[in-house]
Amino acid sequence: MAFGHSQLLSGAAILLQMAQMAYAQQVYVRWNGTSPRPSCRGCDMPATPTYKFSTFAFTQTETYRYATSVAPATTTKTYARPYSALSSLMPSLTSTTWGNWSPNDTAATDTADPYGQAAWSSLWEWASPTNFTTTGIYSTTVSPTPLPSSELVHPPKDYFGPTDCYNFPDDFIFGVAGSAAQIEGAIAREGKGPNLMDVLARPGQANNYVTNENYFLYKQDIERLASLGVKYYSFSIAWSRILPFAQPGTPVNKAGIDHYEDLINFVLSKGMIPTVTMLHFDTPLQFFAANVSAKWDDVAIGYTNGAYQNSTFEEAFVHYGKILLTHYADRVPIWFTFNEPLLYSDNGASINTVVKSHARLAHFYKDVIKGTGKIGLKLNDNFGVPRNPQNASDLAAAKHFNAFQLDTFWNPLVLGIDYPDAFKKTVPDYVALNSTDLAYMKDTCDFVAVDPYTATVVSQPPGGIDACTSNSSSPYFPYCVVQNTNNTFDWNIGYRSYSYVYITPEYLRTYINYLWNTFRKPVFITEFGFPVFGEADKATREDQLFDSPRSQYYLSFMTEILKSIWEDGVNVMGALAWSFADNWEFGDYDARFGLQVVDRDTQTKWFKKSFFDLVGFVKDRHPNYEST
Repeated sequence: MAFGHSQLLSGAAILLQMAQMAYAQQVYVRWNGTSPRPSCRGCDMPATPTYKFSTFAFTQTETYRYATSVAPATTTKTYARPYSALSSLMPSLTSTTWGNWSPNDTAATDTADPYGQAAWSSLWEWASPTNFTTTGIYSTTVSPTPLPSSELVHPPKDYFGPTDCYNFPDDFIFGVAGSAAQIEGAIAREGKGPNLMDVLARPGQANNYVTNENYFLYKQDIERLASLGVKYYSFSIAWSRILPFAQPGTPVNKAGIDHYEDLINFVLSKGMIPTVTMLHFDTPLQFFAANVSAKWDDVAIGYTNGAYQNSTFEEAFVHYGKILLTHYADRVPIWFTFNEPLLYSDNGASINTVVKSHARLAHFYKDVIKGTGKIGLKLNDNFGVPRNPQNASDLAAAKHFNAFQLDTFWNPLVLGIDYPDAFKKTVPDYVALNSTDLAYMKDTCDFVAVDPYTATVVSQPPGGIDACTSNSSSPYFPYCVVQNTNNTFDWNIGYRSYSYVYITPEYLRTYINYLWNTFRKPVFITEFGFPVFGEADKATREDQLFDSPRSQYYLSFMTEILKSIWEDGVNVMGALAWSFADNWEFGDYDARFGLQVVDRDTQTKWFKKSFFDLVGFVKDRHPNYEST
């Protein structure tokens, strides 16, 4: 049903009350004396120890543990009808194949074909990627090989570890994530067209032309994940690999369709479960028209222009999404339409495109193809916590900061109510939503998915929030709060690493509580990860592999998730770790978020200690892990 004016006011009042309840968790309470030790309850120790001599011998024993592989699949569950039964729902699709491109290639001669090899090659000539190279080790799909048992021995444990006694629910999802532009390489191979990520790196930055060569190594990568015991693999599909010419009515790249078909089938054959993101920042370059440089110029909201505001984007994206759903929805149970769309939105029209195209694809999935899985989109927000939680001004700043990033999307797509004031007064060119829009959008997300790497301490900017929202030249625009990494006592809120990242497990629990009580949908943590400080500079691989700070990050976050579930009553649907291997972090290979080290000369990978620790933590607390 449509929300009337009075219902909108009532809904807003309820949301405010919920938000205040969530923020009330985050308070400073003075505490003196010794630290409590819950694990020591019930211990009856004498006041004085007894000293004695004994015969010395090297009698200590060391235990070791092997990682347990996921059991190969014996059956495959389906979530929709196969493509053969759904193809009639799509307009007539033509498919073709193209070759490869290099600046030194001989020009193709089929110039009369608007979508032939010459036309496809001209896309890359127009894109003119900087310092383009096709140098890589592989040119065809590599067959997987089993891992030797020596690679699956757990490393020594850290002395201090989790002391919780909770288990994950039977249906809790655990897995790892990656994205096409950051791992695939092969960017001008087998018909893939140019996209934003292919030209993002500026001179002096590393490019993604080769990166992890996952396009050819995906079977070996999946073999490694299955061998370690990972159940869910989350990846993105490159739009320009499916539709090199981007728009409806243009040919589908058969090589791209076949590649992801084989990838999904191989994931399933290994006993794992795939989840798919339709767009992870890699907008096809055609949406920038003649002004390719516009991706960096004067972006009003995010830090890069993803061209969502292009007048043809919505129809093209929905068409692309329908191709994916009709081809793969029978085997993929979880879909994400957009990854962190705020960061690549330029203006109000961009947001309008995102919410409307997402809603259309959700309705297509649920109402037309009758998909029985889940669909949503994943948002960025390093959760804003007030610098002083007992200060009303700081509380208002935190509410504004989070509403701008989260409520802007989930107000209409989850609750069916209007955009928050934080968005409307900051982006005056927003496209208004009417009651029909809101009724159509409501409940088109089956979950609220976030990528909560850390937390941000916020307070009011000079002159206040309202003065900033009307001044796009303000250094605090568009979030219009002061963002810090230290609390009111000037302590950093956690261990600092590369750039902004801190270990902030307690704030994660506050965040999860806020999401659950505000939007009342299952919470899905779709990316979280940690780059150990200076890891790229470590002299030996052994030092990179023994990454205890990353283990501390993951295990503390997972412990807080358990507390959220059992102590706060929050439905946390699952968690996907970022990333399964060191990769291209948008112009940089030194920001090491990976759970595996990658040798860039040989593409050899090694499991880091944190990978064993994380998977072991989940398996030890997930009695029915193999059957989820």
